[in-house]
Amino acid sequence: MNAQRAAVQARPTAAGAVLDVVIPVYNEETDLGPCVRRLHAHLTEHFPYPFQITIADNASVDDTPAIADGLAAELPGVDVLHLEAKGRGRALSAAWSASSAPVLAYMDVDLSTDLAALLPLVAPLISGHSDLAIGTRLARTSRVVRGAKREVISRAYNLLLRGALAARFSDAQCGFKAIRADVAGELLPLVRDTGWFFDTELLVLAQRAGLRIHEVPVDWVDDPDSRVDIVATALADLRGVGRLGRALLTGALPLTALRAQWGRGPLTVPPGRAPLAVSPDRAPLTGPATQVPVGLPRQLARFAAVGVASTLAYLVLFVATRGALGAQPANLLALLVTAVANTAANRRLTFGITGRRHAGRHHVQGLLAFALGLALTSGSLAVLHAVHAVPARPVELAVLVAANLAATVLRFVLLRLGMHHRRG
Repeated sequence: MNAQRAAVQARPTAAGAVLDVVIPVYNEETDLGPCVRRLHAHLTEHFPYPFQITIADNASVDDTPAIADGLAAELPGVDVLHLEAKGRGRALSAAWSASSAPVLAYMDVDLSTDLAALLPLVAPLISGHSDLAIGTRLARTSRVVRGAKREVISRAYNLLLRGALAARFSDAQCGFKAIRADVAGELLPLVRDTGWFFDTELLVLAQRAGLRIHEVPVDWVDDPDSRVDIVATALADLRGVGRLGRALLTGALPLTALRAQWGRGPLTVPPGRAPLAVSPDRAPLTGPATQVPVGLPRQLARFAAVGVASTLAYLVLFVATRGALGAQPANLLALLVTAVANTAANRRLTFGITGRRHAGRHHVQGLLAFALGLALTSGSLAVLHAVHAVPARPVELAVLVAANLAATVLRFVLLRLGMHHRRG
């Protein structure tokens, strides 16, 4: 195992490239040329190892394939992979699987992320210190320029992942990631998504397998010409969260074997060395449960933070599905998804409960709170629509926020009664 943890320079490839940067594209005839030339110039000047750039064209129907072939003929170290089907995840999986480089990366064609972060992204993988690396737009030191709508959606989505899938990484969908090739060879066969959820699924599996994920704060400027369908992507991501959550709960994924082979176990205190921290009664602080306060004020603060995140996620889901489903079905869907995530987040963060013991009971209590919340919000909508047949959207949202606040108080009481004395 130590040999597998060694620096990846010990695994030379036929082409000699240490890094393969994949750029997945679909109908990018305008941006592709400037992007690849700029990236190639940056790597040539600033990257101290041999590199390769792979353009993964997934079924473009404009001049993108011809431009890609022209760039490969023009620039040394540029290769093209033509695929017959769409999907960013499909393109990345195919390109990474075919590459002989020991470190694999990808970035979006618009180069929204400042390229100065590329070497800090891949350096821990080249050294063998980390297994995956991601750029994060949500770190305090990141500098980001984008609209309020995308900011709220991004933060709500990542909070949803923390609650529903216990994700510990901060930014699942920043188009700026890297992975060691040997790790990719184990994880890629387990990733089912071929679209935008590919990143999230890969990261969740890596975390559950005990792999080390390195995060790099990035400078990021939103592309105003982005053609991503936000509603369709959000719905696909929600389906992906549900599918992956079921697979994790049922044990359908061989994560135990992966953790035994690749995982980094917890650090142990050497004999004779005192613990770094002790509790007020001088007992060593060990385990996640002891890091969560038992007192009501701090529990309220943590519960409020989870509640704010849940409400934001609820509003994003409601607005995203309101037009297609109608007010009541959209309310039901948004409330159900965020209720499950809220229970999981409060179980872990507010009350310090880890593991599967009593998990079923706690989620039943969460669903009871969901039923009360549904009654409050649905009743509020019904009363509002009885008074005004077509109320203004801001008024509708204000009524739902007020109803959710009432439901939040009930949820805290129910969850605290059920979990407060069952920590650890």
